[in-house]
Amino acid sequence: MTPVDAGLLSPVRAGTPAEAATSDGAWLQAMLDAEAALVRAQATLGNVPERAAATIGELARADLLDLRELAVLSRGAANPVVALVQAFTALVAAKDPAAADFVHRGSTSQDIFDTALMLVADRTLALLVADLEDIARSLSALTEEHAGALMAGRTLALHAVPTTFGLKTAGWLTAVGEAADRLRALRADGLVVQLGGAAGTLAGYVEYEKLHRGTGGAAGVEGYARRLTERFATETGLSAPALPWHSNRLPIAAIAGELALTTGVLGKIAVDVQSLARTEVAELAEPAAAGRGVSSAMPQKRNPALATLIRSAALQVPAYASVVTQAMLSEDERSAGAWHAEWQPLRECLRLAGGAAHTARELVAGLEVRPARMRENLGITGGLIVSERLAAVLAPVLGKAAAKEVMSRAARESAASGLSLATVLSRERAVADRFDADELAALLDPAGYTGAAAELAHAALRRHPARADEGEA
Repeated sequence: MTPVDAGLLSPVRAGTPAEAATSDGAWLQAMLDAEAALVRAQATLGNVPERAAATIGELARADLLDLRELAVLSRGAANPVVALVQAFTALVAAKDPAAADFVHRGSTSQDIFDTALMLVADRTLALLVADLEDIARSLSALTEEHAGALMAGRTLALHAVPTTFGLKTAGWLTAVGEAADRLRALRADGLVVQLGGAAGTLAGYVEYEKLHRGTGGAAGVEGYARRLTERFATETGLSAPALPWHSNRLPIAAIAGELALTTGVLGKIAVDVQSLARTEVAELAEPAAAGRGVSSAMPQKRNPALATLIRSAALQVPAYASVVTQAMLSEDERSAGAWHAEWQPLRECLRLAGGAAHTARELVAGLEVRPARMRENLGITGGLIVSERLAAVLAPVLGKAAAKEVMSRAARESAASGLSLATVLSRERAVADRFDADELAALLDPAGYTGAAAELAHAALRRHPARADEGEA
């Protein structure tokens, strides 16, 4: 059988744009893009012929190389760049032997691989942010539509006080908007090229510049390392770091950390949907589609498959991110093992987070909301869900302690007897003497006890409007 990861055990990312953006082929292309960008930068600064740079750029195509062969040969050097450089140099030499001399000139494996990693991250994060923007737009619409949709607020799995579905979706919207903002900031400033040469001194690059200038001293090449780094960043579309970061793995750990946060945000939505889609709750349902949510044994079931996929990713990404964080303990100027340990976990973070966002986009856009069921469920405790309100209203009349005692006693009796809270309270002299039946009914109406829910929901919409033009910015 072909030794390939087709996503069979990771359906959350199977077939998604993030999977393609993080595939072995995409990674190989990113390494070639880094090689081509480096030689373009060197050509711009004058120590590589433009013609050689053009030839190298023209041939920097993953489809011209044997991906599987490179993967197997990578075992020899413990990283894929050495085998890639050999194969790519031979490819260039076949067309232009002179140009082949400028492939990987002055560079080291980590410069190319780390820069490729940043390119893969940038391309995947762009897809992820676009999906988050679409999710935010859908959540904005849900918040506006259901700002007044009453439902039970639940704490520790039990009914607490009334809330609105619009406030719940406003919470989702705020978290998604903040996650998208953080990823945009990461893309703008945190994705940096790697350029350090063999041990972070850029000695090889500087030496070739000396040879080009015909000088053996450092005076003639002062500032060249910085100019090359900045030009390399420009050619790749990434940022220029203050220093080479071969053994300072903060830029990598930052990506993994943000992806863990993003999947946590999406996982929260998924868990809420699962809880509210329970048969006995039935306040939400996932969008229906042929073959989705089916059970192999129970024909009646429509399982929350999308939420399940998202939750699975949200549970995995923090674990992978922890491996990346542990790899920050990198010895000397380059690590033997810690650097290598980052690659697969970071890819899993990228493709799982990307898969989760793409799945959440579909989930939220087609979410089936059942306001009538939400309102129906508000009544299953017979008015107990607003007992906090009654305690607050009675406190000025009876005193805080006495009011709490009355309501606690009434709540226990209502729960034990099955009688509504209104019925039980009508027998409490302290209450009956203060409120008639109509006043008591008004106090027990959940619609009158949603606090600042509407205000908070609209505040979230103002902070994260997620209008159509946001995705075009």
